[in-house]
Amino acid sequence: MVERRYMAHSGLQSVGQPPPRGSGPGRLEIDHFMRAYYTVLQSSGEVQLRALSEPYLAMESALHVGARESRPDLSAITYSTLRLPAQIAGVRLILLGQSETVFARAGYPGVLNWQRVSAPGRRRLMLYDGAKTLAVMIASPSDIDDLIPMLLAYEIEWNKIHRLLATAPGLREGLLANSDEGPPIEELVAAVQETLDLGEADWARLRLIWDGHGLAQLARVAATKKHFAVRILGGSTTDYDKVTGQWWHHLRDATLDAGGPDLEMYPGPLYFVSSNTHSLVNLLSGYAAEHEAELVEYIRAGHPDLLAEYESIRAQEVPSSRENFLYYVAKKYLQGPGREGLRAERTQLERSVGITHITSRHLLDIHAQVIELSKLDPAHLDPRLRALPGLEKLRESRAVLLNIDYPLGWAAYQILRAVSRHLTDLRGLYVMGKAATFNGRIGDVMIADHFYDEHSGNTYLIRNQFIAQDVEPYLVYGSVLDHQRAVATYGTFLQSEGYMDLLYRDGYTILEAEAGPYLDAVYEDTFPTRYPTGEVVNLYEAPYEVGFIHYASDTPYSKGQNLGAKNLSYIGMDPTYASTLAIARRILERELAALG
Repeated sequence: MVERRYMAHSGLQSVGQPPPRGSGPGRLEIDHFMRAYYTVLQSSGEVQLRALSEPYLAMESALHVGARESRPDLSAITYSTLRLPAQIAGVRLILLGQSETVFARAGYPGVLNWQRVSAPGRRRLMLYDGAKTLAVMIASPSDIDDLIPMLLAYEIEWNKIHRLLATAPGLREGLLANSDEGPPIEELVAAVQETLDLGEADWARLRLIWDGHGLAQLARVAATKKHFAVRILGGSTTDYDKVTGQWWHHLRDATLDAGGPDLEMYPGPLYFVSSNTHSLVNLLSGYAAEHEAELVEYIRAGHPDLLAEYESIRAQEVPSSRENFLYYVAKKYLQGPGREGLRAERTQLERSVGITHITSRHLLDIHAQVIELSKLDPAHLDPRLRALPGLEKLRESRAVLLNIDYPLGWAAYQILRAVSRHLTDLRGLYVMGKAATFNGRIGDVMIADHFYDEHSGNTYLIRNQFIAQDVEPYLVYGSVLDHQRAVATYGTFLQSEGYMDLLYRDGYTILEAEAGPYLDAVYEDTFPTRYPTGEVVNLYEAPYEVGFIHYASDTPYSKGQNLGAKNLSYIGMDPTYASTLAIARRILERELAALG
């Protein structure tokens, strides 16, 4: 086992904490924009989003650098479109609230009966009335910080394209008449590319994010301007606490109904993991390895590119992990239509080795898994875990691993408070998340022991249980950077290039969203007072282990490039599984040591 050394970074004393809110290049404009939308949203009626355009543009978001230009900003279009449901193209009014009760009180009863819609790049409960209204269930203020600038970016870019199409002679009419009697599609596409200044790659990118319906979407844009209205129906701390409490009670009851342990004041050890809902269970269940032959037949039948990659891995011509590849293929295989029986079979297999899936059926859209370590079968573990000595001792364990689909921003604080409130022996908090990196590349893994939280203004110094050597043995394509400094930001759009430059000069290299709120909750588990604001806090003596691992999914200076832009997206699983393996090994090693 790697010897663990916890040392202060050599520059710890020479690097100051970031400037307080309201100072520093770009920070003042960001604060003005946030103050603008929070004060405007206090109104009891609808608010026209365009009223916030000027403070938004003045912020000069790093994700929307072309906001003031006449040419469409494809990075901003891509980012916002992938994080909003496809139905947003027809929406006029967005309603924000925490619960069905809040919506009913405001005159929208039965909102949960509306059509449930989703976005590829953002997980939250959204409901569409089939006409022009979208209801969004917000789990914390971070949802507001995420949504408002994203909607503004979408509206600004829509209206840019609308103006350009309207000024091109005959183009708007051609798009609206796109049928057998209209202009040939080739001519329309050529005219669109010339008018919008789009190369072939740009046009292909737009068609991709619009599910191949490029001309149909442009016809909608050409037909009318976009003017969103927003109404917030509730926003009190009590409302957020109620929603989190409902989430916890559903988690407890669903676990009991499935024959799992009673999590209410659970007396045994519990390891809390915030990651995703696929990587940890893949490592612990053995499903993909057992069904390798079926998975290979699946890619042989319809995925020649993946088959070629598989053969290269088997022949050791590429360094990719065979296990990671099978996990990726299994996900695609099981998500296909008509495979409900196979999904049920996998659920049953996982249940037989102590893994219970809890699907969120309430308003906090955070799924979970409860894993009983005593029921794990060492023979079914990932080979990289199977090498641990003494795994047979796990049969004696009373420990439970609770894994949640990582929350957005401030919801992390609420979730950890709810979990720690109902547990008597919390052994560790282990967090794996995506982040932006200033000094690394997409696919790198970053490990920080110094965190600045924009929400509370606190700087936290922690004893991170992970170091580079814990991840490096499992990472093929990237590098591991430990002893880094991270900033827990309000939101992805709420960063400007000037502010990021300031952070980088002060030694901060990671931008992420959850660590600060989690550490605010750890503070309240450590000290007898509520978390402070604007202080430097030493959490080396936290009552349980704390470990954070982030993998780089974005580089802020690459103008919208991220893991989703890669052709072979399974390569993005390399840092995910390397990080998950480090977390799983740490938990198993610690539990085996506790069992003697």
